[in-house]
Amino acid sequence: MIVALDHIALAITGPATAAEAYAVLLGARPGGGRRFQLANMALQITPGAAEPEFSLGFAVDDLAGTRRMLERRGLPEDGAGLSRAATHGVGVSLVAHHAPAPPAARPDAPHALDHVVIHTPNPERAVALYGGRLGLDLRLDRVNPQWGTRLMFFRCGGAVVEISADLKAPVGDGPDRVTGLAWRVADPVAARARLAAAGLDVSPVRPGRKPGTHVFTVRAGVPGAPALMLGGDED
Repeated sequence: MIVALDHIALAITGPATAAEAYAVLLGARPGGGRRFQLANMALQITPGAAEPEFSLGFAVDDLAGTRRMLERRGLPEDGAGLSRAATHGVGVSLVAHHAPAPPAARPDAPHALDHVVIHTPNPERAVALYGGRLGLDLRLDRVNPQWGTRLMFFRCGGAVVEISADLKAPVGDGPDRVTGLAWRVADPVAARARLAAAGLDVSPVRPGRKPGTHVFTVRAGVPGAPALMLGGDED
């Protein structure tokens, strides 16, 4: 079964340039294979198309057994990952669980991933996939008319897979897509100052939606932006 989010892969043309940009964002140099290890997952930069594309790598406690179980649930492997037709367009792969030593944290840089955001045109289809077939822990399912969205939070180890659906759009059969990453920082004010000094386009620090948190947005400067930086309550 799935026990954690092992990594998020970013496929893009010019992976070396992308890795340099993320070295600034994350305040750290990558390890082998352009892999940035954080406390609860890793970011892996790989060659790909011109348009940045994120995919998810889940850690499992029994790789062979989980593959068999997911195939019985209609999620067969297709090449290096699960069938994209079965995962509705989002790249998903499985790796054996291991616990690498987290790097030393610094207050002005992300130390962990808070959540990854996936937009879906069909929220019930997403519940069936992430909660039913993949077996992730659904912690929240909330409709918020003020934001015009339905949000579903699936806990996966020390991170969250957040599913977002537009309340104003009709339910459709189009693909799901990863639309953003939210990183945890100990000191968002210091982190914003560091990134602004490095030339990234960052918003002012503002109160987060969750009481006790403060956030800011990296609007441009790294592939796959915008990215959210979040400090405060990590429960």
